[in-house]
Amino acid sequence: MPLTLDDLVRLPLPGFDGPGQFRFGPGGLVTFTAPGESAGDGASGPAVQALWALDPATGTRRVLVDPAGRGTDESQLPLEEKLRRERLRERAVGVTAWSWSERGELLVVPLVGEVWAQVGRDGVLRRLVGPGAVDPRPSPDGTHIGFVRDAELSVVEVATGHERQLTTGARGTGRTHGLAEYVAQEEMQRHAGYWWAPDSASLAYTEVDETHIPVWRIPYEGKDIPSWEDHRYPFAGQPNAKVSLWVLSLQGGRPVRMRLSELVPDHEYLAWVRWTAEGGLVAALQDRRQQVLTLVRLDPTTGVGTVLLEERSTVWTNLHAGYRPLADGSFLWLTEQTGFQHLVRVFPDGRRLALTSGEWVVEEVAGLSVELGVAWVVGNREKPTERHLYEVPLLGGDLVRRTVAPGYHLVWMDAARARFVDQLSTCSEPPAIDLRDRAGNALHAIHRCADPRVGTLQVPELHAIQQRDGITLYAALWRPDAPPPWPTVVVVYGGPHVQRVADKWDTSVDLRAQYLRERGVAVLKVDNRGSSRRGLAFEGAIRHRTGHTEVADQVDAVHHFVSQGLVDPARVGITGWSYGGYLTAMALCLAPDVFRVGVAGAPVTHWDGYDTHYTERYMGLPAENEAGYADSSVMAHVGSLRSGALMLVHGMLDENVHFRHTARLINALLHHRKDYVLELFPDERHLPRKPADRRYLEDRVVRFLLSGLGV
Repeated sequence: MPLTLDDLVRLPLPGFDGPGQFRFGPGGLVTFTAPGESAGDGASGPAVQALWALDPATGTRRVLVDPAGRGTDESQLPLEEKLRRERLRERAVGVTAWSWSERGELLVVPLVGEVWAQVGRDGVLRRLVGPGAVDPRPSPDGTHIGFVRDAELSVVEVATGHERQLTTGARGTGRTHGLAEYVAQEEMQRHAGYWWAPDSASLAYTEVDETHIPVWRIPYEGKDIPSWEDHRYPFAGQPNAKVSLWVLSLQGGRPVRMRLSELVPDHEYLAWVRWTAEGGLVAALQDRRQQVLTLVRLDPTTGVGTVLLEERSTVWTNLHAGYRPLADGSFLWLTEQTGFQHLVRVFPDGRRLALTSGEWVVEEVAGLSVELGVAWVVGNREKPTERHLYEVPLLGGDLVRRTVAPGYHLVWMDAARARFVDQLSTCSEPPAIDLRDRAGNALHAIHRCADPRVGTLQVPELHAIQQRDGITLYAALWRPDAPPPWPTVVVVYGGPHVQRVADKWDTSVDLRAQYLRERGVAVLKVDNRGSSRRGLAFEGAIRHRTGHTEVADQVDAVHHFVSQGLVDPARVGITGWSYGGYLTAMALCLAPDVFRVGVAGAPVTHWDGYDTHYTERYMGLPAENEAGYADSSVMAHVGSLRSGALMLVHGMLDENVHFRHTARLINALLHHRKDYVLELFPDERHLPRKPADRRYLEDRVVRFLLSGLGV
């Protein structure tokens, strides 16, 4: 049966009816989220997630926490928590986060801004903290839970329920204690602003001062009563938040400031913080231009530190969480010094032992076992479109691949027991999830897809094509049933740290692509230069001048399929969201002879209107690259746009890519007398969440594309 527009917005997507977010609890207990009995069918909103547990000894599973009756209304969340979820791209409701204490006795679950806790595997879940709590996490010994309320760091004693506010002076001042600043959450993948010491006696936390950053006001234009949100947004070239790191004893006393600026005077960003087993602190610092990444060790009692390592790049330094300390004073580290991110062991004398190498990428360190003398890493040694788990000897030697089947593996490691949860999917097979031992042997089947919708979807073809400079690009093609050449829609993201073409189920389950294919339109996706998982040279091709290389690669891909007789060169459209919205607008301007129609969702139209950390990594500082900023803006090229070829879509509450981007582009369109179509969502942020809004969006986008292609 053909897909309907309602099918396009129903959650979960076909094949994604299984669990996710795996973590290991006490005794190797496997915990994960999956729909509970109160989940619903996804038609009226996102499924309600419950917390489940699988016993590794027997394979039996049970519900640990069902949020039914405890509230799933996101409107009850504090604004800071709503924004955290937006930056995490969290679309589920119910149990969306949870954590175990290090010793496994305490389970902490935030629900609609409240803190719920359970002591022991069979204990009773009870509410410890009322509404307004953000980012609750347990102390390692399970006696306390930290959280942030009204910009101040607090703790609650589990045994008594007694709350204590640990910090003061931030509330209502433009400062925060214990929360990550905007660019840390949105761009640096640091969503925490405090960290428990291993002995549970103290906490490290950030003080974020944004008082010097002008307020950016976002009005609720669709509300009956005038209201708004105020954000202190660091625009490219403008001041960042001032972030300092402190350590505070749980027993009270004056906090100790870590002397980061004395240690690394030119650092701008606090990338991440870790406690060591011995009670010291390690932090990663980055300079403003993001070409120097410095690893430092800090004494939490004095704030004094030493530099452990410094990485420099002529392109940029990508942040990672690959640091793992070893008992002999050495540590594991991910480095891009060869142009591809790989694992090295760094010894106290500075000597490095390369543990992986080659023209492939180690994406993360999944686990470490000193007892076994191995680390586990995830990467793409076989091919850029796959992902596998590898076992790496700590003394050097051959890698052993532990995920046997070809495809794309997501892995959650229990290093203490040398077990891992393995989620495998390919373009032709939806996710299958197993608990496996160190050798990759299946211990328990956790999930097999039973979604009948899977069989109705076409599997896209994966192609490796050569662009004009001889570089291999990977493409996915959805073929209509009609004979070629076909009208075609190019679906693009094309920005850094994203890969859209891979041998995984996510590639196939693009329902808009499936919907268009059923209506006689081919769909093409291509990972241009600038995309991830291909090495620093491939990513760095866009440095200081975005939009041009990416569009040229997309044009090369279209020409390739035209030469194969598959694509009708007179009927090619393009669409994308965020960076993809930016590239859509740029493609319509830079290659109007190739792309005849396009839909740009939430586009960045000029990089001077985006944030510091993301923008300056790729574009440099505005004052040092004025020509690059100007030439990389959509407005500089609007004169070449075909009138009527562009639809713009934007949520008016978008605190990431402000509606201002689209408004500035509209002014340029008016100046050049270009017709355009505008679709606004007054109550949506960066990505529409409401089912009614999402259905309306799909209807308008599809109709505009089909009409523009003459279908």
